[in-house]
Amino acid sequence: MSAGTYAPRPGAAPLSRMIATQTALETRMLLRNGEQLLLTVIIPTLLLVLFSAVDIVDTGEGRSVDFLTPGVLALAVMSTAFTGQAIATGFERRYGVLKRLAASPLPRWALMTAKTLAVLVTEVLQVVLLTVIAFALGWSPHGNPFAVLLLLVLGTAAFSGLGLLMAGTLKAEATLAAANLVFLLLLVGGGVIVPLDKFPDAAQSALGLLPIAALSDGLRDVLRHGASTPWGDLGILAVWAVLGLGAAARFFRWE
Repeated sequence: MSAGTYAPRPGAAPLSRMIATQTALETRMLLRNGEQLLLTVIIPTLLLVLFSAVDIVDTGEGRSVDFLTPGVLALAVMSTAFTGQAIATGFERRYGVLKRLAASPLPRWALMTAKTLAVLVTEVLQVVLLTVIAFALGWSPHGNPFAVLLLLVLGTAAFSGLGLLMAGTLKAEATLAAANLVFLLLLVGGGVIVPLDKFPDAAQSALGLLPIAALSDGLRDVLRHGASTPWGDLGILAVWAVLGLGAAARFFRWE
């Protein structure tokens, strides 16, 4: 008796196809979630338009939009890579989604890769949208595009690590509350809307070490002042990325 021939051939799909499919699914889930959409698109857009059109905060010399746009781009990265990812992953962990996916042919590292790629796809859409709005408001950027890309990638890595660490160690309800609280605190004290030099001298040094402040200031140095490579801010983001991703890999609990 000859062996049977089956079509389609049974077995797991190629790893690249599994990652691509999971990335598409994760992206759709991010964009369909109303709370995620509020955090990732609506709030950054409203902040950019409102504070550029109305003189509410003293942003120093020059047009407000030139100061605000880099900060809002940093906020968009944080909202997707940290807040949105932490909340979504936390509830997936609570409802057993991660446990079931971990038992599938998709390796755990590939699942995390797909989540990271979904974050990057969402960020590309955010950056394009915010850039178009900023240009409509009269924004005139300068500087090295490669430095901007490097800042965004390191910022994404830093916030992703912190978001996954929170989602993998806290309960889902605690993650929801903590992620939103951190988002609000960093929005106010991270140099996004209010310049850091408006804070007391003692607080400026501490706030400048936050990842949102490093990302905001780095983008602002390049896009507003034409700096070539803000090594100090890149170094801060790199440290946060290593610490966050390392801690997430060490302490993340799948159940």
